[in-house]
Amino acid sequence: MTAVTAKRFSIAEYHRLGELGFFEPDDRVELIRGEIIIMAAKGTFHSVCNSLLFGELYALVGKRAIVRGQEPITLSDDSEPEPDVVITRNRSDNYLSSHPEPADILLVIEVSDSTLKYDRRTKLSIYAESGISDYWIFNLVDIQLEMHSEPYQKQRGGFDYRVKRVVLPNEVVVIPGFPDLSLDLSAVFPAQMGE
Repeated sequence: MTAVTAKRFSIAEYHRLGELGFFEPDDRVELIRGEIIIMAAKGTFHSVCNSLLFGELYALVGKRAIVRGQEPITLSDDSEPEPDVVITRNRSDNYLSSHPEPADILLVIEVSDSTLKYDRRTKLSIYAESGISDYWIFNLVDIQLEMHSEPYQKQRGGFDYRVKRVVLPNEVVVIPGFPDLSLDLSAVFPAQMGE
């Protein structure tokens, strides 16, 4: 009996599939540890929260960094996720030559409802393994922000963050890398969510 092995893709192979038209123009996919993952459809709360968050961060950060929305980041040879929001360092070519890599990234944010478990486990682990210093999850299930910082490797393998903090939707947080910039979460979480 022959064992069945799933094909894992490199980023180069993944990009080639896109060039060959393997994906439809409106397909929402990302590469995670060599697997092509179909991204979940977004509900209205997710879309509203994501739009509000992007707008607030873009207005706060201005030209001091680049705020990217649902664009790829390159973490390794086999992982190219598309987080909801990423804040990256400014770069003279605006990332025309390559997607941002871990050294370029100040903050990764996922807005989570149906993908909460996946974002807390798989995405958290891959961001920690890549050395992403700050990872936030806007948890739309419990209506709170989950802030993760200080990535580390566990004694028994795997990766996680040492510091985890929960922030409520009526509170204010400082944006990593910008101690003078604060984000009022009440401007991000739609008021109707708490009802």
